[in-house]
Amino acid sequence: MKISENWLREWVNPNISSDELVEQLTMLGLEVDEVLPAAGDFTHVVVAEIVSIEKHPDADKLNICQVDSGNGELLQVVCGAPNARAGLKSALAMIGAVLPGNFKIKKSKLRGQESNGMMCSDVELGLSDDHSGIMELPVDAPVGMDIREYLALNDKIIDIDLTPNRADCFCAKGIAIDVACLNNLQVNSPAIQQVTVDTEVKIEVNLTAKKQSPRYLCRVINNIDNSKTTPIWMQEKLRRSGIRSIHPVVDVTNYVMLELGQPMHGFDKSTIKGQIEVKMAAKGEKFTLLDGKEVSLDKNYLMIADSENYLAIAGVMGGLNSGCSDTTTDIVLESAYFDPATIMGKSRDLGIF
Repeated sequence: MKISENWLREWVNPNISSDELVEQLTMLGLEVDEVLPAAGDFTHVVVAEIVSIEKHPDADKLNICQVDSGNGELLQVVCGAPNARAGLKSALAMIGAVLPGNFKIKKSKLRGQESNGMMCSDVELGLSDDHSGIMELPVDAPVGMDIREYLALNDKIIDIDLTPNRADCFCAKGIAIDVACLNNLQVNSPAIQQVTVDTEVKIEVNLTAKKQSPRYLCRVINNIDNSKTTPIWMQEKLRRSGIRSIHPVVDVTNYVMLELGQPMHGFDKSTIKGQIEVKMAAKGEKFTLLDGKEVSLDKNYLMIADSENYLAIAGVMGGLNSGCSDTTTDIVLESAYFDPATIMGKSRDLGIF
């Protein structure tokens, strides 16, 4: 279980150092494997906006960008990222910046054009292995602000080796409760508001395998704006927990699991035919997972199905046929209790994780 120290301190914030907090976790029986920085070691990287962009006259894959770094004048920066465009806010390593690996940014010329800094990708800042393009920051990111401050990167990632009897600590809330008890503090639980049901659409649920899943709840949510992206603060919390941002619906369900310990799953409602049924699989049946892998099932697998097809392997992974995509507008949100003995070891048996 990986958790950001900052995230844990949102729940409970004892007046002790990071090292003392790690010692307390070990005392509580939560063995800490390692503590890592939330980002690579770098300096002088700021939020910047590409004001204008034009093709490099002597290099097909390079662009000449005029960049606002917040210092009152535009900087010319040569950039080869495919997602570089006017209006994009990203991370700019200024002249004099030092990036991970002791890579120093100097004023230079690329194919005869002056470049005053470097637009950065996640991998260049030691945030992830994503080098597909430069960072894309929200439109309201303040130009000129240090990127470490903006993303709260002066944080630590605590990697805890949890034993099977401490499944309650596979979330921020569970760990915080233990820390709060040891320090005689209250847990800062988030305020949860009641959400009014604004749709008359209902889906019938049939619990055929009631022993393996005595409780299964779902809710229809319509008219999702699929043009929106996951907020950067949520992406960062997921990243520091070892989870890649995929899609807003998937990210929200992962976030809830990491914070509150309740696994959830979102289905694209348009793919569901008829009712939802929770039942056991039949030996020899095939099922294609979200990642495109086809697996062979047997009678020990608990399945979520509609009236025609399987939708997910309960407690393991959803199916490719019902996953959310960029065109999804209506979802069915699942929250259920699955018998631990029924789902235990299934991911390993299927070679998923």
